[in-house]
Amino acid sequence: MANPERFSNLPEYAFPRLRTLLSGIEPGGEPMVLTIGEPRHGIPDFVAPIMAENIALFGKYPPNEGNPPMLAAISGWLSRRYGLDIAHDQITSLNGTREGLFNAALALCPERKNGKQPAILIPNPFYQVYAVAAAAVGAEPVFVPATADTGHLPDFAALSADLLDRTAIAYICSPANPQGAVADEDYLERLLTLAEQHDFLIFADECYSEIWRDTPPPGALATATRMGLPDRVVMFNSLSKRSNLPGLRSGFAAGGREAIRQLRQLRSYSGAPLPLPAQMVSAAAWNDEDHVTASRALYQRKYAVADRVLGNVPGYQPPAGGFFLWLPVPDGEAAAKTLWREAGIQVLPGAYLSREVDGQNPGQGYIRVALVATEDETERALERLKQTIFE
Repeated sequence: MANPERFSNLPEYAFPRLRTLLSGIEPGGEPMVLTIGEPRHGIPDFVAPIMAENIALFGKYPPNEGNPPMLAAISGWLSRRYGLDIAHDQITSLNGTREGLFNAALALCPERKNGKQPAILIPNPFYQVYAVAAAAVGAEPVFVPATADTGHLPDFAALSADLLDRTAIAYICSPANPQGAVADEDYLERLLTLAEQHDFLIFADECYSEIWRDTPPPGALATATRMGLPDRVVMFNSLSKRSNLPGLRSGFAAGGREAIRQLRQLRSYSGAPLPLPAQMVSAAAWNDEDHVTASRALYQRKYAVADRVLGNVPGYQPPAGGFFLWLPVPDGEAAAKTLWREAGIQVLPGAYLSREVDGQNPGQGYIRVALVATEDETERALERLKQTIFE
């Protein structure tokens, strides 16, 4: 029987909370929405022709795990990007990574770990589906600070051995949403060693992996494979950020055969398969890097804009990857209201992406700013933002 009390302590989702916060406040300038991580770069030119060419495939039920062309394209991309040799049965398509990050917990989290309630480790701040997944499986969500003191990545090794021994899953996002921090190979190796020592899985949320400043971020599955521990990781990625196709709802999970078998089995009952025309578009997108390179160059130009405009703001930290700025302010909600009222700029209070632990919310003193608009729009917005709350 379902237990609705599992979800009773979940706060309202971030964007409805923001609408409530700003309700009744008139924007004090040309509205500029910098809240949601929805890419606004152009979609690849090949999308419409391929969709049209395969339009009749809407008349067929699609394979839940992905059709052969899509699986081959993902496998090929994993080889080119990470040097991985991944068979088709180590991959499953997803209806976006959020669906997979949730369903993987349902498929792979045990009811008991070493005779106790399992724990799921979650960076704090974090992508909110991680906490909902933990609630759905009856695990204890453990929010691990990912602050400036820890390099904006969670220090899982600081947790007690007793807690780690009942840990079933640790979520990690790199580049991190919202901070833009990248887990380097040393970090990933330490995490994998910890996972092997205490027998837990790593769910690597890598949907921002192709948006980076200087160097491509390493992959958790590639690092695990090099260490001889490929079964410790399930990695997740999608075309939303990489290819500016959030509405396609096309993602994938890859990992050890048994983990992917169990995820496929669950999704055969509960998952929403990607329509076949969308799978054909997805195959083309994973096979093409030119559009990714062009889009990344636009983000790198916006990194330079942010550095130029905000570089002298106390506490400003240039993101290593992703497309968010994580800006320190005295109070995130107050800053969000001031920016909307005085400048017409909409940002997200950092506390809406975090959870209070021991009386402390690590996002309370931040706002998240999405660099998804054009370069010119971004520069105008950041100039107004700086003048409004930092000068």
